[in-house]
Amino acid sequence: MSQERDVDRLTAETLKAYGRADVLVNNAGLITARAPIHQVKVTDWDAVMAVNLRGPFLCIRSILPHLLKQGSGSIINVSSIAAFMASPRNTTYCATKAYLNLFSQGLQDELTGTGVRVQALCPGLTHTEFHDRPGYEDYETKIPEFLWMKAEDVVRESLAALEKGRVICIPGFRNRLIVAVMRNRLGALMMKMLSARFQKL
Repeated sequence: MSQERDVDRLTAETLKAYGRADVLVNNAGLITARAPIHQVKVTDWDAVMAVNLRGPFLCIRSILPHLLKQGSGSIINVSSIAAFMASPRNTTYCATKAYLNLFSQGLQDELTGTGVRVQALCPGLTHTEFHDRPGYEDYETKIPEFLWMKAEDVVRESLAALEKGRVICIPGFRNRLIVAVMRNRLGALMMKMLSARFQKL
């Protein structure tokens, strides 16, 4: 949702139906077709910004006053391990996820002492319908299975990290290892080479 009126209507309907809100999960995500930035359509770029950034902002802005009034609640912004890397032909998506991480950290600092918790969930490859779009249909068959996680396992680790107060949650040992490697210069170079190889598949 990236339209203010739609978000406010959903908030009103939720509160009317349940009387309260306990968890907001900003799970919507959009990725452009794999292409050099000069070949990305402006309309596609705008769509990614609307879904990945404007949507979460509007949803948080709409529900937060109610969470603050309750003195409790959780906000989970679904980011990605892509937030920690610069991926060729995928630059806009990575940038939006890096924004979500910083936004979540700043928001949690802003909400300290209110009873409202914030998390940026950074999964890696996860079996969902996310890649069911042009240019990504072959991901699940061409990338080794051991690199993938089940959605249920991602959720389980997210909730456990939320209880421990971790703002940045990277579920799965392999994903945490990938991020650690990316933060090392030599490792980052190797990951970029591997990423470029997969981009050509």
